[in-house]
Amino acid sequence: MSETIVYVRGDATAPRGKGTRIVAHVCNDLGGWGKGFVLALSRRWPEPEAAYRRWHRERAGNDFGLGAVQLVQVSPYLWVANMVGQRGTRTARSTGVPVRYEAIDTALGALAGHAGRLGASVHMPRIGCGLAGGRWERVEPLVTARLTARGIPVTVYDH
Repeated sequence: MSETIVYVRGDATAPRGKGTRIVAHVCNDLGGWGKGFVLALSRRWPEPEAAYRRWHRERAGNDFGLGAVQLVQVSPYLWVANMVGQRGTRTARSTGVPVRYEAIDTALGALAGHAGRLGASVHMPRIGCGLAGGRWERVEPLVTARLTARGIPVTVYDH
């Protein structure tokens, strides 16, 4: 059964609904955490940032890299999915955008497995479209193919 993405005005760090929920967002592959949506995450819960920094620091012995997903439990029925979907960060001298659509696609595929196992809905801002510089018209079909087409409910929050 295919779902459709539900769009709402609100805060993705306060996901609506009942049951198990996963708040998904995109991180960079440098271990940097300090701008954009991650600031709202850190204001609400310290665990996702601490786990991401540890994951990056210990990357020689784990799966950290483009397309990888780290699930961090922040309450009994709430998880945060740190998805590595951007190469580096934007700087004053950078050309192009850091978003990597293929990495987001891979991460969403892994996220679908986690959501299915947990029986969870997925909640997110327009991932990859803030500081990563992506375009929602490129990301939305990935969310549809990897999540909603598999029956996983998705809510996208516009702040």
